[in-house]
Amino acid sequence: MTEEGYDRRRVLELGGAALATALAGCTFGADAGDDATATRTDTDATTTATGTETPSDEGDEADSPYSRVYRETADSVALVDPPRGQGTGFVYDADHVVTNAHVVGDADGADVRFASGEWGVGRVVGTDAHSDLAVIEVGERPASATPLPFADSPAVVGQEVVVIGNPFGLGGTVTSGIVSGVNRSIPSPAGFSIPDAIQTDAAVNPGNSGGPMVSLEGEVLAVINSGGGDNIAFGISAALTTRVVPELIETGSYDHSFVGAAFIPVTPEVATANDLDAPRGLLVTRVLEDGPAASTLRPSEETAVVDGERVPAGGDILLAVDDRSLATTEELGSYLALETSPGEVVALTVIRDGAERTVELELGVQPDDL
Repeated sequence: MTEEGYDRRRVLELGGAALATALAGCTFGADAGDDATATRTDTDATTTATGTETPSDEGDEADSPYSRVYRETADSVALVDPPRGQGTGFVYDADHVVTNAHVVGDADGADVRFASGEWGVGRVVGTDAHSDLAVIEVGERPASATPLPFADSPAVVGQEVVVIGNPFGLGGTVTSGIVSGVNRSIPSPAGFSIPDAIQTDAAVNPGNSGGPMVSLEGEVLAVINSGGGDNIAFGISAALTTRVVPELIETGSYDHSFVGAAFIPVTPEVATANDLDAPRGLLVTRVLEDGPAASTLRPSEETAVVDGERVPAGGDILLAVDDRSLATTEELGSYLALETSPGEVVALTVIRDGAERTVELELGVQPDDL
């Protein structure tokens, strides 16, 4: 749907510092060169049980918002232990736990250990490599492990957050920070671009993946996906999670909207090369043959030199989708992910041959092999 979807190298270029971080994913198994975490040992289990005990004396640190959030949410956060690797998950509803697709991998099941120390045998009912989300059905869970609510309002830059998970197998670990950025586009471990992601400076390490990033009100703002360097970590937004997870529970998969074209933001140089009075919109640089946009959008097929820089010229410039103005590829990705579904027809406002016009496009299903 965007250039990131076609070219993984372009994902790395557009992602910037975000993509320099390591996958927080899971506590990797022996195939990743870490024999100490290849299997769960008695010591690991003891550490996990000890680390996840909820404080019994609410008098100590009762005024700390972090202690309060921990007490309210920790019982609902679990260690996810598939055959290979480890990660984190949290209770979504009476029967299901949410985690990352890269935590469960291609496993059919995973053991789930709750903060109380109880184990549940889980069955993976759905995964989505595009959003890096997965759902595990757990037959039994402790009464204290209640579903965590999702935030109705989007995360706000500067908002304080708490991350709870199992970094390096240390169960029930809590870290804090702020929302550093919103509407990020980040790569999934499978190479797809995840839109509407939340950035935080809270410490995230291997084993945190799949755990919740919560507000000080105890509402889930995002599902942790990656992190590790320079105080940069990312999560899959509550808005995207609550759109994908119900379908994973219902059908085991989720279809994402797909345009079949690649775009770049119009910079001042690109605007000059295309005779625009000011930089605006997204230039179509590629249209996938036989894709949804093949007969609708025209890609740039020429280049021009502006101030010593060679830039694309010609082709359509996308200004809006359904009257939603666009300035970045992230805005396009988020709109398609959160507001549309495959099979729907969207109205695209484009500049073509110097004039604005509206063209209609029927969205396709994002394939798994791009």
